[in-house]
Amino acid sequence: MRVVIADDSVLLREGLELLLTDAGHQVVGSAGDGPGFVAAVLAERPDCAIVDVRMPPSNTDEGLRAAVEVRGRWPGARIVVLSQYVEVSYADDLLETGAEGIGYLLKDRVADVDEFLQRLDDVAAGGSVLDPQVVAQLLNRQRAGDPVAGLTPREREVLGLMAEGRTNASIAGQLVITEGAVEKHTQRIFAKLGLTADAGRHRRVTAVLAYLRS
Repeated sequence: MRVVIADDSVLLREGLELLLTDAGHQVVGSAGDGPGFVAAVLAERPDCAIVDVRMPPSNTDEGLRAAVEVRGRWPGARIVVLSQYVEVSYADDLLETGAEGIGYLLKDRVADVDEFLQRLDDVAAGGSVLDPQVVAQLLNRQRAGDPVAGLTPREREVLGLMAEGRTNASIAGQLVITEGAVEKHTQRIFAKLGLTADAGRHRRVTAVLAYLRS
């Protein structure tokens, strides 16, 4: 299969390329940052793409955002996201693009070469693959009952800026997105926190209070 790889570590990129080549796959593109990953995937349209969550410049979630962008522009993209640690909220963001052809694995899984290659095959075939540790934490989070924990990283960013007293226009400017996008995030936040329009409460204030308590 044709694969695109993105990781800011040249050593890991070359290691993955060697592993995939030895298994009979063809690496048709590689990148060290999010924009490079987006460009390579959209240009090559590979059977599967592999991207690290944390990439330059901030080394937070650029790889994840790049994966979400790719899925927005090419819904049929098959993507495996690799993470050093279990970050359940990132899995949420990724799965919002649709579960088909999506994988979220810890980097440690690469050490079991046969298992890792099988997971790539599963994703390329349209399956969804979540690391067992991610699944366990998803279940634990659901049991914990904190609705704010169910927000995606972007939704928490929006809610955090709400807590600073910012308007939707100000939030849009800070995050470099449209006011319409902010409104969509806001409505999702209200829905996830169980704040209906007829609840008799100021939803924005109640959401901020939930954020501060969490």
